[in-house]
Amino acid sequence: MTPAERQSAVAFALRNLLLDDRQPGPPALQAASDFMAGRRQAEALSDQARRLEAKADALTDALFLRTILICQRPWASEGDLDELRAIHRRLLPSLPEERVLRRPQPDDDASLYPATMLEQGAAAIGQELAAERNLASLDRPVFVERLAHYYDELSYLHPFADCDGMTLRIFLSRLSHDAGWDLDWGRADPTAHRRAVRRALRGNTDDLQTLIAGMVRPVNPTRIFLIAGWDQGPAH
Repeated sequence: MTPAERQSAVAFALRNLLLDDRQPGPPALQAASDFMAGRRQAEALSDQARRLEAKADALTDALFLRTILICQRPWASEGDLDELRAIHRRLLPSLPEERVLRRPQPDDDASLYPATMLEQGAAAIGQELAAERNLASLDRPVFVERLAHYYDELSYLHPFADCDGMTLRIFLSRLSHDAGWDLDWGRADPTAHRRAVRRALRGNTDDLQTLIAGMVRPVNPTRIFLIAGWDQGPAH
């Protein structure tokens, strides 16, 4: 990774945690600083994350370091439950398989997709995404609307019992980048983000679209601005 890519990975990892009200501690922040400066390699970061995960009070630090590593270690980008699982496994590699997916509980949240049908629900979302060519070559307003739709659908699906939101944001960032747009999660206020997701689950994605519109940036700004214009996308 270049210095700029390392800095971007650390910034994303920190924001992804903060959006879930998690804050890494000084040791993890120092390790991230060393990584940005090139004083610590990815393997050392991975080793530290493994040591931290063993401590009951240091899971957030381990998640922070692993999110940084996720930014430089790609996986098969199929847009389906297998991709979500691959991301989730990188965040929580020690989690037993039987605890990965959300399981039916007596007090299940009725606002979420039935836990017994996660495989079917994920398959339907994956098929819908594939039919839309994974949102590639869309003008900006259309991309914002469709990404908000899928963020809502995935939030409703809520496939994972732990780190679900973090996993979804990593997936959406990958999806957006491949479609020609980057998401600046640093522009998302945590309170506004939670409110937008909750309102979307109740059927109104307006706030979610506004949130995403404030984060979307073209991967190739020179082409967008000089050839297409701000509201037109990679197809132009």
